[in-house]
Amino acid sequence: MNHGERALQDRLGTRERADAFAARQALSHLNDRMRHFIGRQEMMFLATADAAGGCDSTFRAGPPGFVRVLDERHLSWPEFRGNGVMASLGNVTENGHVGLLFIDFQDVIGLHVNGTAEIVEDPDEQIDTAPGRRVRLWVVTRVQEAYIHCAKHIPRMAKIPRQGPSTKKSDYFVPGTPEPDAAARSRSDEAPRPA
Repeated sequence: MNHGERALQDRLGTRERADAFAARQALSHLNDRMRHFIGRQEMMFLATADAAGGCDSTFRAGPPGFVRVLDERHLSWPEFRGNGVMASLGNVTENGHVGLLFIDFQDVIGLHVNGTAEIVEDPDEQIDTAPGRRVRLWVVTRVQEAYIHCAKHIPRMAKIPRQGPSTKKSDYFVPGTPEPDAAARSRSDEAPRPA
């Protein structure tokens, strides 16, 4: 634990509880249950920071198992074509420390994995894990710390299938552009309602 964590634990009287949690839950590798858990996930949240400490958090998704556990100390995921900004990968080139968060909203459990990452062209000649999506690069992370995420405040959610074709929403937050679903909402507002 870092000095900031320790100072706050002492100030708030949680050091003993934090030590008990670390002794019971925090590992320097992925155990069997963690590896199986990651292998069935369809998404993860990724935190990175550049050399100056500027942070970025993002979302990665793919079919179950898109994040591959290579062994108890390494995992990898594909980087698909995106918006071209390369915020996360750019940060990794400056500062390899990453924080991964996997949450299963149906089983209501989460897993933190912290470590150091590197960008590679093709680790072990892995194949494209998502049909129709071209893998640009892979990220391989060496696990330094893995521990459970408290389930107390994770909401239970169910996955629902998409209705119709997927629409691109890259301009959703651009001022002056219509909201993607505004036309559909206005049509439903005008529809006659049952008496």
